[in-house]
Amino acid sequence: MSDIDYKRRQLLVAGGLTLGASLLPGLAIASPYKAKNERSISLCNIHTNEDLETRYFDGEQYLKDELRKINYICRDFRRNEVAKMDRRLFDAITEIQSGLGHKGQVRIISGYRSPQTNQALQKTGGVAKKSYHMKGQAIDFHLEGVPLSRIRDAALDLRLGGVGYYPRSGFIHLDTGPVRRWNG
Repeated sequence: MSDIDYKRRQLLVAGGLTLGASLLPGLAIASPYKAKNERSISLCNIHTNEDLETRYFDGEQYLKDELRKINYICRDFRRNEVAKMDRRLFDAITEIQSGLGHKGQVRIISGYRSPQTNQALQKTGGVAKKSYHMKGQAIDFHLEGVPLSRIRDAALDLRLGGVGYYPRSGFIHLDTGPVRRWNG
């Protein structure tokens, strides 16, 4: 074998090893070293005075019965209609709480809203015609003892979706639509 063929072979082997090594970190992370990250949340619907403390994610999967309980506490209380809430909202809220060192309740002002409730609330103003609340993709909330501006900033840092800041009304709107922000 000539010196040129040997160097070419070394180069091909090195390239193959480099390519293989670049694929391995993703496989290693996805396999036996899976990080357990349980998620729990304490909720209170301010309109119904219902409380819920739940571990809704066990580190590997979402717990359907616990998500049903979350959907119920976030229901349209005016019509007693329950809808499936986007679980990313609660993942975001638990991340916000963790970042702020908050261990108290999440106070729900509005979760799911039926189209009929949304239409009725439009008459009083400040409610979007095509609200993400009607899709179960929005929640209005505040955290006990945490200034709204800190919650807003933490929510904006996530870049999850829409963040509305309503200091006069005392809540933050969070949704899983396009990333945007506004003051109400």
